[in-house]
Amino acid sequence: MRCPFCGHLDTQVKDSRPTEDNSAIRRRRACTNCGARFTTFERIQLRELTVVKRDSKREPFDRDKLARALHIALRKRPVESERIERVANGIVRQLENAGESEIPSEAIGQAVMDALETLDKVAYIRFASVYKNFREASDFGEFVDRLDDDAPKK
Repeated sequence: MRCPFCGHLDTQVKDSRPTEDNSAIRRRRACTNCGARFTTFERIQLRELTVVKRDSKREPFDRDKLARALHIALRKRPVESERIERVANGIVRQLENAGESEIPSEAIGQAVMDALETLDKVAYIRFASVYKNFREASDFGEFVDRLDDDAPKK
């Protein structure tokens, strides 16, 4: 593992333990060159996923990009970071278990929409505004009206 401080290739693992949700292994490392300490996380990857974009371009799936999108949608919302990480892990597992190594970007977007809809309605609307490319305020109104229409009546 390369040291992020000095770039030296030799680092030592000082401590290893599973994360709280057991989805990764947290390792404390120390650089043998500069002595700096840092943490790495190892995650299980069932298969190599490739994202197929709308324009047919392909790029490797990036779990961090997914987690960043969730964090942005949930910024300043009452949802803990650990819960966001669990949602990201669940979406990744869902995609890996789909059986396909090439995943359309629309499927990833829909998986995020589904997760956010149950997690936080405001974050769901935020994400939808970008994902569905809202152009005007009326687009928000129509989307929220559809949400209200779909909501169970009390």
